[in-house]
Amino acid sequence: MGNACSGNCSFFKSTFSDAILCWEYDHDLLPDTSNAEPVDENPPSVGEREPPRPTVMKINNAILQPKTKHFNEIFNLGRVFGEGSSGAVFLCVEKATSRQYACKVIEKANLTRTEHVKALVGEIQIMRHLEGNPNVASIQDAYEDSEAVYIVMELCRGGELFDRMKKRGRCTETEAAELIRTIVTVVQSLHSSGVMHKDLKPDNFLFLNEEQNSPLKVIDFGLSTFFKPGEKLSEPAGTPFYIAPEVLKKHYGPEADIWSAGVILYILLSGTPPFWAETKEMIYQTVLHEGLDLSSDPWPVISENAKDLVRRMLDRNPDTRITASEALSHLWFRTNGLQASKEP
Repeated sequence: MGNACSGNCSFFKSTFSDAILCWEYDHDLLPDTSNAEPVDENPPSVGEREPPRPTVMKINNAILQPKTKHFNEIFNLGRVFGEGSSGAVFLCVEKATSRQYACKVIEKANLTRTEHVKALVGEIQIMRHLEGNPNVASIQDAYEDSEAVYIVMELCRGGELFDRMKKRGRCTETEAAELIRTIVTVVQSLHSSGVMHKDLKPDNFLFLNEEQNSPLKVIDFGLSTFFKPGEKLSEPAGTPFYIAPEVLKKHYGPEADIWSAGVILYILLSGTPPFWAETKEMIYQTVLHEGLDLSSDPWPVISENAKDLVRRMLDRNPDTRITASEALSHLWFRTNGLQASKEP
């Protein structure tokens, strides 16, 4: 695929993912929502009985079955790439071959609840289930010792989606269409494999290398889950700016991934999120109730086909929201955004 952007623009550093967006904006107004987490749109009122707290546990036995080899016998850990709520990601080098990988290290001391362990095991199962998908960062293997679990993965050297945008400048519709086509294709592939990602956002898409036509890879399946057709989930989780309204209502399915992809599309085209506020609670209210702004600058110079796809991806009704397959057949994709004669 081609480079994400071209031309010149001013940039702001977004505090909702530390990603770089192509537009002038006051980033100090935006809250830090870099880490995905469970969300509760309707917390218990005063005097209402709280649900039982999850069981706090101490990991004494092996988590992964069958028993794995010890990570330190095979790999050396290098520099840290980043840290999240569930663990840190490091460079690691295979001793026998000198091959480099990324390694997510989850310390057992942080696995204090039963659901933490289930989520970790599920993350590894999903990554193995998706092996061979060209747009998924592949898993090499998982390892365990008395202190931690290690998920060794394909190393993506090309950086985050929006970091590349920063280097190139403002996105044109053609370039945005190319990126979103890849993202929606990933969503279609995940859904056809029975997997819901549940946390699609710009910093969960990495370029494999720094080449101009580098593949774009989706990462971080820590919140992902298997699903069956027609099944609805009730546990809300994700990153506030990208959460679909039905997730906040605790009754959702894979359509929520399309909403998140629609938020990314909106940001690519305008440089700002479609629903934002100063606190998470206010963000949730705007997601649930605020109208979609397609009239303020720069939307008057964006094509009607692009705006139509945004509307259909950000349809608050998941039953009428466009599917991944339908989106890939949309006129804006079929013409690769070339009909947008008003682009700069």
